[in-house]
Amino acid sequence: MNKLQIINQNGQLLVDSRDVAEMIGRPHSDLIKSIRTYSEYLTKGDFPLSEFFITSTYKDATGRELPCFLLTRKGCDMVANKLTGEKGTLFTAAYVSRFEEMEKSQAIDLTGLSPQLQLLISMEQNVKQIQQRQQQTEQQVTVIKETFLQHDESWRNMIKGMLNGAAYRSGTSYRDIRTESYRLLEERGKCQLNIRLKNLQDRLADAGATKTKINETNRMDVIESDPRLKEIYTSIVKELAIGTLA
Repeated sequence: MNKLQIINQNGQLLVDSRDVAEMIGRPHSDLIKSIRTYSEYLTKGDFPLSEFFITSTYKDATGRELPCFLLTRKGCDMVANKLTGEKGTLFTAAYVSRFEEMEKSQAIDLTGLSPQLQLLISMEQNVKQIQQRQQQTEQQVTVIKETFLQHDESWRNMIKGMLNGAAYRSGTSYRDIRTESYRLLEERGKCQLNIRLKNLQDRLADAGATKTKINETNRMDVIESDPRLKEIYTSIVKELAIGTLA
């Protein structure tokens, strides 16, 4: 498929996840899992999910109703950011081209409108373009920050010290108590650290980080990059440390 199909749903341009899966050469079920993971993160970050992905269904040849997603341009951006190589390049080129074609075909013909109304419409369009550029800039800044991961050494040393103390007082190994602290974080933070770590490594790879930098990335980097997780994890480690004082 080299002509991506665009759906116009109540004026909103969307792409079916089945078409996306076909174009990038992935099983649709795998893409669905990835989109659900992205949706989970977006929800936790208080981003409007409908701006990226819209849940939908379709019927297969046997008449079964199965889940799928409709992707907005932002949703396509998110999927494309995880892709590398030829298929990723072709998918990016396809959705960017098709969205632009559809947007141009829906452009408002200002001919015949009053100068005042033309000015108002032009101003609105300019504002939307500025907002889009701002969003792109913010995404680029996020990638740059992740590429050059900044470590809060004082915080990390504090965490390590408390875990070491808890391990010593409880007669367990540092590794075991650290593993327990991660388990508690996943439970309370409703997250999966391994998945977040893989996503972070993928973003670093897309941003051009070295293999050494990517391989050195760990779960502490994931925790520190998310203020909410960092706060929860700090509380958990303090509880573990205090619990071994008795």
